Amino acid sequence: MHQIHKHKHLKLYISFIFLLFLQSCFTVNYSFTGASISPEVKTVSIQDFSNLAPLIKPTLSQDITEALKNKFVSQTNLQLVNYTGDLTFEGQITGYDVKPIAIKGGENSVASLNRLTITIKVKYTNSKDPKQNFETKFTRYTDFPSTENFNTVQDNLANEIIKQLIDDIFNKSVVNW
Repeated sequence: MHQIHKHKHLKLYISFIFLLFLQSCFTVNYSFTGASISPEVKTVSIQDFSNLAPLIKPTLSQDITEALKNKFVSQTNLQLVNYTGDLTFEGQITGYDVKPIAIKGGENSVASLNRLTITIKVKYTNSKDPKQNFETKFTRYTDFPSTENFNTVQDNLANEIIKQLIDDIFNKSVVNW
């Protein structure tokens, strides 16, 4: 009986060692954000997003570029470099639009809600794993009451949308669920 008990412990110990060995062969870095970045990826470069939208918010290009940089600096161990990072982001703002979406009926129909929509085109290059590369448009919007002056609420609305867009870009590029 004592010999069988020792044999089970030995099998368990060998299985544990084998699993540790196997894990070390397939290492991927995970962060608390869910990002899975290969250990050979060390740097990220984020080029300024150009603003090609017909309607322009002067700081939008800088706001998006800086938000993406901050996301990678705060939520990964990657070093931010000016050019040719292991991961590279380039982009353009292609849309910044305000449109009425909910109409109040009656004789004098008016919009009760307006929608701010921001669209950006992103080119992502992963020099260590080109299968991960993509060029995609991301669009997000938020609605606001038409009784609010757009110039007064514009910055807060844009910041809310930028956060969503940055999360989308981050998730598509380094969160591989």
